[in-house]
This record gives sequence, C-alpha cells and structure tokens, in this order.
Amino acid sequence: MPCRRARLHKVGVVAQIPIAPGWLNSPKWRDFKAGTRDAVPALIATGTWGFVTGIALVKSGLTESMATLMTLVVYAGSAQLTSLPLMESAAPLWLIFAAGLVVNIRFVIFGAALQPFFRHMPWRKRMGLGFFSTDVSFVLFMGRYGESKERGTAEQLWYFLGLIVPGWFAWNCFSLLGIYLGAMVPASWSLEFAAVLALMAIVVPLIQTRPMMMCLAVAGLIAWIGQPLPLRLGLAAAVIGGVIAGVVTERLIDKVKTS
Repeated sequence: MPCRRARLHKVGVVAQIPIAPGWLNSPKWRDFKAGTRDAVPALIATGTWGFVTGIALVKSGLTESMATLMTLVVYAGSAQLTSLPLMESAAPLWLIFAAGLVVNIRFVIFGAALQPFFRHMPWRKRMGLGFFSTDVSFVLFMGRYGESKERGTAEQLWYFLGLIVPGWFAWNCFSLLGIYLGAMVPASWSLEFAAVLALMAIVVPLIQTRPMMMCLAVAGLIAWIGQPLPLRLGLAAAVIGGVIAGVVTERLIDKVKTS
C-alpha cells in the first residue's frame, strides 16, 4: 500500500501513515458508495422477501438444488411465487412463462424510463443492468435523477450499480437461507406480512408529490379490486393503471401551472 512519511515533531519519531488506494478516492467509487448508502435501508425488506421466497420454493415441493438454481436464475420474487402454484398443478410450460411475464410487465415500463440514462451503452451491458434492476433500485434512482436534464453520465451509472449490487447479494443470500433453513421457521411468524410491512416502510417516505400519491392510490385500488383475477393479472393492471394515473396527474398539474 502506498504510504507517506510524516514527522511527528512532538515525539520526535517518524511514522508511516497509510494512504488509501487511488480507486477509493475516485469519483466512480464515491458514486457507487452513494448508491449503496441509499440502498442499505431497503436491504431489510429485500432480505425478508428473499427469505420468504426461499421458504416457499422448498415448501412447494422443489428440491433444494432446484430451488437454488431457480433463485439464482430467476431474479424476480413475484414471478417465482406466481409460478409455484402453476408448477404444483402441472400447468403447461407456456402458461407458467406467461404468468411470469404478466407479473413482471412493470419492468418494461421501468426499462423505458431508464433507457435515456443508459442508451449510450452496448446492448449486452444494458441487458445486464436490466436483469439486476429491482423495484426499489428504480424508485431510488428516479427519485435522485428523474428530473435531471443531463443523462447518461458516469455518475448515474455508478450510482445505479451501487443500488443493484447490494440488493442482488441480499436477495440471494437470504433466499438461500430460506431454502436451507426455512424448515426451522415456525409458521406462526407470518413472515409474508413482515416483508410487506418492510417494503411499505421504504416506499411510503418516497411519496412526496401529488402524481406519486395518485399513482399509489390508483395502483392500490386496482390491485385490491383485481385480487380475484387469475395469474395475478390484478398486479399487472395495478402497475399499468398507477403509471397512467401518475403521468396524467403530472400533465394536468403542468397544464394548470402554464395556464
């Protein structure tokens, strides 16, 4: 490690004071740390949800090795939980894939919103960012840079990486714990409800504008009404309805301001 010599005049000795490696002082590392710092509060919810999903995988009848493969390849808790009942009932493969696609259709919307920030990158790297992105990383990133006029900067890329890397590790570590230790957890703990509360604790403080409030209200209403729909179509409808409500509200507010 590089170091410099500093004379300590009062004690009359020479000490070796270590200096941090150059990469620790680089702007990229600073932006990555900023993303990680913002992601830390969400890791509790991410870990809890991953743990619950891991338990559900093995209790559905999957072997531990199959559950491990699924949690590493299918980085989407809602898609996993949606597909499990269909797999148990021996549903056709196309139906299982269709259900997963419907539940995760919101990521098409997320990807379209993130595209201006990463469109300068090769498509393989963009695919990688899309695979590791999550609901929480999208909300935190857009909350910080959504109104930014300058897009596609290195700062934005490294901040986003700081958001998604800890989330991926937290999800998979706790999912694996759920897979291999889930049998020891009493059913009375109601971890599913705890995971929902943890997610709400993250999302609610981020709602600070009228469009965001309208988006949440409409999405929540549609999700509640759409509970009886098959394949969790109510969730997909809630996402689409919430986005439309938020966009319309924002345009109406802008129209009132300019009139």
